[in-house]
Amino acid sequence: MKPNPISATVDFEKDGVQHGFLRLPYSRDDSAWGSIMIPITVVKNGVGLTALLTGANHGEEYEGPVALMELAQTIDANAVEGRVIIVPAMNYPAFRAATRTSPIDKGNMNRSFPGRPDGTVTEKIADYFQRVLLPMAHVVVDIHAGGKTLDFIPYAAVHRLADPEQEARCVAAMAAFSAPYSMMMLEIDSVGMYDNAVEDMGKIFVTTELGGGGSSTARSNAIAKRGIRNVLIHAGILKGDMETGPSVMLDMPSDDCFTFARHDGLFEICADLGTTVKRGDVIAKVWPAERTGAVPAVYCTKMDGVVTARHFPGLIKMGDCMVVIAAIPG
Repeated sequence: MKPNPISATVDFEKDGVQHGFLRLPYSRDDSAWGSIMIPITVVKNGVGLTALLTGANHGEEYEGPVALMELAQTIDANAVEGRVIIVPAMNYPAFRAATRTSPIDKGNMNRSFPGRPDGTVTEKIADYFQRVLLPMAHVVVDIHAGGKTLDFIPYAAVHRLADPEQEARCVAAMAAFSAPYSMMMLEIDSVGMYDNAVEDMGKIFVTTELGGGGSSTARSNAIAKRGIRNVLIHAGILKGDMETGPSVMLDMPSDDCFTFARHDGLFEICADLGTTVKRGDVIAKVWPAERTGAVPAVYCTKMDGVVTARHFPGLIKMGDCMVVIAAIPG
């Protein structure tokens, strides 16, 4: 296997707080010998577990960068036992462009694992995480939101795993995150996901969906900040007391959770996020955008549950995820 071209300006084995970069050489029109400089902070104090914390896996999801920028600026090495690796913007080119995928190669970081050291820019970053950062980690938290096209109720999430002990450790970390909702999440398409790369190594993994619409709110940022701190304390890496609150447990048992648009047009949501619905309830309509007087396409729920996610823009295209319903267990 070829070596990865990324080099770190920080020493992962050095005690203290270090702010630096992951430098990826990138020759381009405006800089023949240029580099992509991905910000990173490493905090280490003695021997212990390592937490790897990431945001902006997709570039227009902002709760992760906000929470992790603040953590990197405020964390005290004396309060740490072990190591914390903070990468506020995992897909840094996408983050700077305010796009879901990289403007350089259109790479979706969360569909690019395990990556390639001789691949595209996105694949090189994924390979560095796969072969350098993830092997160091014991606990991984990856903060997501809905970006510009989706909006979510705020939840932390884990997946069902083949190893029940690993799944139980992940569920315990999700409970420690203490988001308003906690989700056993079903993915539409998990091929190439960072989540799988982490879980396949046997690590504890927690992800989130904390809002959307291409921005963040005071509430969603606070949930991210508190949750990350709670997981670090839960893991024994950070000293202090957890700040917890009630969390509603949700489940995504089947593909019936998802409703996809079969029409283009004007999107009308008929039940807001957090609403409890019954199977057969009208959940959304799509109005023809090109004429008045036409009957809209009506979409109904396929299961009982809670409205967990919705399409965000006012217009919708055939094939777009329209609404997600999650079940309340029991």
